[in-house]
Amino acid sequence: MAADPDSPPLKLRIDKWLWQARFFKTRSLAAKAVSGGLRVNGTSVSKPASAVGPGDVLTFTQARAVRVIRISALGDRRGPAPEAQALYEDLAPPQADPPQAQAPRYDGGGRPTKRDRRMLDRSRDVLE
Repeated sequence: MAADPDSPPLKLRIDKWLWQARFFKTRSLAAKAVSGGLRVNGTSVSKPASAVGPGDVLTFTQARAVRVIRISALGDRRGPAPEAQALYEDLAPPQADPPQAQAPRYDGGGRPTKRDRRMLDRSRDVLE
């Protein structure tokens, strides 16, 4: 018997699922991430056409952070963010944001005021 065309698939291409779950903006970027090194249930996968299903655990890097995701559902389409977040469970512990690097502030007041300039002139006159 053939599967019902209206029922959701049991497996889905990994690049397509990553795109639907909004981890990557395009499927091409998702495919590059898979080719770059992604683990499914601890096994390294290099082909974007590899199939994944509910219960699989994905480990990959994204924006210099390691993501550990458990697939909870397969989507029918690339929907809005709340719909995409329902497709997975994030297993990675929340990482503290690194402190923002701020430019050191210059404590100098900039140009001396008129009063400061007069005091400098007086001190120069005394030295001469």
